[in-house]
Amino acid sequence: MGYQVIPLAVISAFWLIVGFIVPWFIPNGPNKGVIVWMLILTSVCAWFFWIVNYLAQMNPLIGPALKRNVVLMMASEWVS
Repeated sequence: MGYQVIPLAVISAFWLIVGFIVPWFIPNGPNKGVIVWMLILTSVCAWFFWIVNYLAQMNPLIGPALKRNVVLMMASEWVS
């Protein structure tokens, strides 16, 4: 159970393209700077959101809430 390299590489490459390659193809105009910064900030924020959620699923901070009788049953079954 660890991270998988292919999804990490594909999603990172996609946001890298959106944030750093696509802005080079924005035509000149009065709002070019705004559009370029919008693409860069969107790609950075979306990538951070995705990577935090992806990594949080590998080592969750909160485990399942088990009742006392379930824990005792598991302990008795696993020992024998």
